[in-house]
Amino acid sequence: MLAIKKLRVEFGARVVFKDLSFSILPKERISFAGHNGAGKSTLMKCLGGVLEPNGGGISKPKDCKIGYLPQEGIHIKGISLWDETESAFGEATSIQKQIDTLSEQLNEMDSSSEEYLELLYKIGDLDIALEKFDPNTIKPRVESVLTGLGFKRSDFTRDCGEFSGGWQMRIAMAKLFLQEPDVLLLDEPTNHLDIDSQTWMEQYLFNYSGAIVIISHDLSLLDALTTRTIAFAHGRAEEYAGNYSFYMRESKLRKEIQLKAYQAQQKEIEKTKQFIERFRAKASKASQAQSRLKQLEKIELIEIEQEDAVMSFTFPSPPPSGQSVAKLENASKAYGKLQIFKDFNFEVERGERLAIVGPNGAGKSTFCRLITGQEDPDEGLYTLGQKSKISFFSQNHADELDPNKTVLETCQAVASRENAPLVRNILGCFLFRGDDVFKKVGVLSGGERSRVALVCMLIQPANFLILDEPTNHLDVQSQAVLQNALQEYPGAYLIVSHNRSFLDPIVTKTIEFRPGEEPAIYHGNVTYYLDKKVDEKQAAKGLSKLPSTEQAAAPAQAAASKGPKISRKEQRKIDAENRQKRNKVLKPLQEEFATLEKAISEIETKQAQLTEFMSKPETLADPNKTQECTESYAKLTNQLDQAYSRWSELSEEIEQLETSLATTN
Repeated sequence: MLAIKKLRVEFGARVVFKDLSFSILPKERISFAGHNGAGKSTLMKCLGGVLEPNGGGISKPKDCKIGYLPQEGIHIKGISLWDETESAFGEATSIQKQIDTLSEQLNEMDSSSEEYLELLYKIGDLDIALEKFDPNTIKPRVESVLTGLGFKRSDFTRDCGEFSGGWQMRIAMAKLFLQEPDVLLLDEPTNHLDIDSQTWMEQYLFNYSGAIVIISHDLSLLDALTTRTIAFAHGRAEEYAGNYSFYMRESKLRKEIQLKAYQAQQKEIEKTKQFIERFRAKASKASQAQSRLKQLEKIELIEIEQEDAVMSFTFPSPPPSGQSVAKLENASKAYGKLQIFKDFNFEVERGERLAIVGPNGAGKSTFCRLITGQEDPDEGLYTLGQKSKISFFSQNHADELDPNKTVLETCQAVASRENAPLVRNILGCFLFRGDDVFKKVGVLSGGERSRVALVCMLIQPANFLILDEPTNHLDVQSQAVLQNALQEYPGAYLIVSHNRSFLDPIVTKTIEFRPGEEPAIYHGNVTYYLDKKVDEKQAAKGLSKLPSTEQAAAPAQAAASKGPKISRKEQRKIDAENRQKRNKVLKPLQEEFATLEKAISEIETKQAQLTEFMSKPETLADPNKTQECTESYAKLTNQLDQAYSRWSELSEEIEQLETSLATTN
């Protein structure tokens, strides 16, 4: 589908790529790997047509569509959210507008005139062109993608300019998904998503029909989605036929093999040199020595690339804390009509490791400000432990840095005496190496400033850490450095993030925030929380659809489960009865689904028959018949639109219920 041939990209004296060649095949799932600055985003810009390479080329079929989502920099305004995303179907919308305009003209014309017939034939040609877009599904598709990415239906009419930068990226993502390009290029797509919209996006990508090329630091996503990895380092690219975990294992093996080959070659070279030195002066061996010398000159030397030093750091020794680090008692907080929580009781204890999850706008950041004492609850009491010392990282802290100071000066100003000599090493862990530390903060990108703010927070002694999206601008290596440091950290911490691969090994409790609901606490990591949410949703859906007598029996069964243990035989019988009950719920849905599919087929057949009837000369000659057919066609279109919406709802409902049944079985 795409062929990259001898691509060369350079910025001044720095050569990013030289003679880079590879291909992207239909339906492939490829990830670009490598440390920040290795050239991943640069290459993606070349593939997306944003950046012109200095040499080589990118070839593609004439009808191949490429869609590119950058990390940031998208600003849309002056158009509603719905109109902007619906413009993904721009050609279909344009054709429909032409049909509507011509249809209005048709009503005012003499049906016996040649102009009338010409206009009618033109409308027919446009109808045929419109059919390939399946226009009846456009509205439900737009609605499905927008709600999946976290937009509310009340947002549909809002101007895009009212949305913040993160939501702007979601708008661009929604439009790109609806366009369904043949090759989808995604540069850090999860950075601006909460855990719900990320879960939806992952499912969308799993079912995507085109090829996907992705850059991401979310290793869980890469492992689940991708089947091929292209790794970049030192201006070169290496291909691996597997996901990110496969790449990590295989790259280590390749380096070991390469090192052994290098060592063997060096031994052989040393032996050859010794032979030459020993016998070059002897007449009887001179010709052999000369031959060995020529062989030595022709050897293609194996080169061992210097690996980037793997740095590490440990947090400054925190002061000892009491058992209670921070506490909220009967706390309530609201912004206008939005109730974040009411009469909420929560306590952070010494050494606890907490993850905060939930959709944007649910109150996660508000909770962070309350638990640190930066903001007071509307009602209730906040108590900070007597020996608690807090260090808080927020994305807003990057904007508060002095633009006139260098990176090094900024961090040294807040470092403890104990940590001052280690500042440069810690900066290196977070991608500030060599002369980078002498850059002024004012010239840094938003991501770089965020990393400086993170380092400033990490080097201050504290026994309670609050980190709000700390991994958004970190590469995989830097994430590992922070993750390892947190594993060894003896104090308490609370992390707002959706990055499962980062959180899972280091948190033991997950708190979920949802608009209008009380926070829910799950005693496990994020994967445990997601699994429990699926179980809860299926259980609630299954219970709500049971007959009333079964609903009445459910509490009794729950109470009975607290009694004496039952035998395995009895348990199997209960399990079988439960599955039978759930199947009673599934069967009616499947029957409705089959009926609906049949109805959709019948409506589409009627539309085709009506179109054929409308094109007959005797119909065209009768204005009354033409008008009647036009109205009938509009009614059928409306019925089909409603049927497709219900079809989409049923599909999701049946899929979720089948998953629940499979889990039960």
